[in-house]
Amino acid sequence: MRTPLILMGLLAGFGLTIQVGMNAAIRGATGSAGFAALANFSVGILALLGFVLLSRAPIPSLATLGALPAWVWLGGTMGAFYVASATIIGPALGGTMLLALTVLGQLSAALVVDHYGWLGFPQHPISIERIAGVLLLLAGTWLVTKY
Repeated sequence: MRTPLILMGLLAGFGLTIQVGMNAAIRGATGSAGFAALANFSVGILALLGFVLLSRAPIPSLATLGALPAWVWLGGTMGAFYVASATIIGPALGGTMLLALTVLGQLSAALVVDHYGWLGFPQHPISIERIAGVLLLLAGTWLVTKY
């Protein structure tokens, strides 16, 4: 049952790399990382709208949406920051370094979020093995940036 999710995660990671190149091309043509990110999100909104309509997902009520804590709506700003940053960083540092730094940042944040069980994630205490994994990724990031 986990195999489709693992494959989906790998495909999503592959897509992130390709997305950076596409956004960099828009930035190169327009001279604006902000416009490239806006174009990315505009097309993404249309794709997600199609997905929601085709999947016949229930549309939540305004009361349900209004009951959510305000901080949950900041997820979109983090996504926008990543897309705009990647559009600038990718062409300057290369896709490999960008993604190595991205994964290192994600894994470091995930260690803390998991440790405390924040944001609805299951609680998994920080362990020597988990820290070793991050250190190995840090070593890999160093190798990617050095060579």
